[in-house]
Amino acid sequence: MSTELRRLRNYIDGEFRDAADGRTTDVVNPATGEAYATAPLSGQADVDAAMAAAAAAFPAWRDQTPAERQKALLKIADAFEERAEELIAAEVENTGKPIGLTRSEEIPPMVDQIRFFAGAARMLEGRAAGEYMEGLTSIVRREPVGVCAQVAPWNYPMMMAVWKFAPALAAGNTVVLKPSDTTPASTVLIAEIIGSIVPKGVFNVICGDRDSGRAMVEHPVPAMASITGSVRAGISVAESAAKDVKRVHLELGGKAPVVVFEDTDMAKAVEDISVAGFFNAGQDCTAATRVLVQESIHDEFVAALAKAAADTKTGMPDDEDVLYGPLNNPNQLKQVTGFIERLPAHAKVEAGGHRVGDSGYFYAPTVVSGLKQDDEIIQNEVFGPVITVQSFSDEAQAVEWANGVEYALASSVWTKDHSRAMRMAKVLDFGCVWINTHIPLVAEMPHGGFKKSGYGKDLSAYGFDDYTRIKHVMTSIEG
Repeated sequence: MSTELRRLRNYIDGEFRDAADGRTTDVVNPATGEAYATAPLSGQADVDAAMAAAAAAFPAWRDQTPAERQKALLKIADAFEERAEELIAAEVENTGKPIGLTRSEEIPPMVDQIRFFAGAARMLEGRAAGEYMEGLTSIVRREPVGVCAQVAPWNYPMMMAVWKFAPALAAGNTVVLKPSDTTPASTVLIAEIIGSIVPKGVFNVICGDRDSGRAMVEHPVPAMASITGSVRAGISVAESAAKDVKRVHLELGGKAPVVVFEDTDMAKAVEDISVAGFFNAGQDCTAATRVLVQESIHDEFVAALAKAAADTKTGMPDDEDVLYGPLNNPNQLKQVTGFIERLPAHAKVEAGGHRVGDSGYFYAPTVVSGLKQDDEIIQNEVFGPVITVQSFSDEAQAVEWANGVEYALASSVWTKDHSRAMRMAKVLDFGCVWINTHIPLVAEMPHGGFKKSGYGKDLSAYGFDDYTRIKHVMTSIEG
């Protein structure tokens, strides 16, 4: 007997709608490998409707006072808290993540981030006023950019939706947001929550695939396109947006170096790095998955890290002992498996290196040593629960290898030597450098990278600024 699939719908102009042409796609729970819902496969007509709604709503939302927008965002944060269990359930179906960790590690920061941007809404101000030419007064206005087309990824569907809509709405923009085609459930629920608080058309959600996202970015209405995703997707968005000179905000891939010096507290480093590498199945662009260890402690460190991997558990969402759940989809499982299958002869799998079970998309915590700087698995993002280890001789070599990839999002340094830590923080070419920790984020600090990791910042006042434009107004003060 087949189970009827739940029907997810787009949210456009204050109402839930099917795709205009009725097309749908199945949504699969990665913990079971079975479909649990259908979602619209949105086409041009759906994108047109969402953009028209956002454009129509923009003037009134822009003209609300900052205090009114703040009030709305604070109500959204309160509603997220009140409906936390519903959000958790939707996200767990989306991703297969552990229920307990989703409750403790995602809901609190999401609510805090919304409240941070609620406060930022009241800081929409210029930075200069005065007479810079005789008889003329200059002022600077900071304004919303307009309609924002936003595309969120599948690794943190709920939290990345917050990172997109919160600064945009706070600044006075209206939003059309597309979740990944594999993880739409929590975003559709977020639309229901936000839609009950803001005017119709201010926040819209369309479900769909790459073609749906491309239609959003290419549409003439949005003034800005924002994406969190792969480098390939980011390049495509930038190329499309360039045709009509849209603003672009890109948070793309990462290959974070974790540089461990011989004077580190090894027990703490191993524990923290293993968690930061395996959390969320390593599906995090800042994950601690590329470890460089000073040669004098290399063997001891690898043995300890392999033991930590062996002690780390993956499994079903309701298992309280697991650190992470499945990979998000069969393509991602194939990608991770392929990296391990293609390892060069000089590499050694110290732990894991295999699928777990035959249902769902689970992969064992994996540690690989003996790698060289030009190996595929060092240069390219795996996006899975795989930690690689290289041995370096001195600080100069550590810096060369750490910076020797195309990504530049996040990094960490592990040492008791403060001067060395500060030297490394200066020369590491990454948007974030953690010292004796890896992966903590706070709403007040910016998150974003360099090189092929993209440009623009999430979180912080810098992220808020990205959703604004600057206007100079000059007036004569003479009669």
